[in-house]
Amino acid sequence: MISIKLSGLFVYPVKSLAGISVPRWPVVETGLKYDRKWMIVDESGQFLSQRKMASLALIKTSLTESELILSAPAMKDLVLPLESGEGDLVPVTIWHDQGFARTVSSEADRWLSRFLRMDCRLVRQPDDEIRKVDPAYGGPADRVAFSDGFPFLLVSENSLASLNEAMRLILPMSRFRPNLVVSGCAAYAEDAWREIGIGAIGFRLPKPCSRCVVPTIDQETGAMGKEPLATLNRTRKWQNKVYFGQNALHDRCGELRIGDEVRIKSTGPQQPPL
Repeated sequence: MISIKLSGLFVYPVKSLAGISVPRWPVVETGLKYDRKWMIVDESGQFLSQRKMASLALIKTSLTESELILSAPAMKDLVLPLESGEGDLVPVTIWHDQGFARTVSSEADRWLSRFLRMDCRLVRQPDDEIRKVDPAYGGPADRVAFSDGFPFLLVSENSLASLNEAMRLILPMSRFRPNLVVSGCAAYAEDAWREIGIGAIGFRLPKPCSRCVVPTIDQETGAMGKEPLATLNRTRKWQNKVYFGQNALHDRCGELRIGDEVRIKSTGPQQPPL
């Protein structure tokens, strides 16, 4: 009997910065607790991304019970409180979504501006700020923090193994920045999943994840290459986009932990239809 398990669990506290591998983690209304709760914006409130600034990958994150810590080469660690509700309310933009966030501190702004060599600021999503998922894919209760559009991204280990074989390379899973990694299923089996359960939490997989240039960035050095996009263009292209992984929405709050059983509740046509 096939046994599919949750084998990786990753939290990205600050949008586009390095993530954290965790053995277990709470799930809240917007996804994994603290996932993309913060982001860096320019002077106009537009979010910054590795798509245009690969050096963001060099800023590492860590969490304690009460602190968010940012680390970067040649910089003293920046230590920030997790739960501060203070700060000015400022308008921010993520793709086509416009909303509000709270500034974190002038110290954080100076630290990031110095490392990134541009004027920018760190902002936090207020607990009472509601950012809904695109109604074409989610329901009225589906919410997200500062992720591009969905609370979770799921990838299977064997999908990456298949891609690495096609590339004749060994790229790490960190290139693809998933929240959930699963083992024990066939390569790209997740393309057909529509509803699954992981532990006590149900998930819907409404849309495959189209990939930008970020997976071409070495998350340890910030260097950019041609793979995996070159191979994905040959093997995973549909309607002028390439796809790897599935976006996911959760049906309840709770906790996830490595080793949780993954149950396939319903399937459908491959998405994308390759």
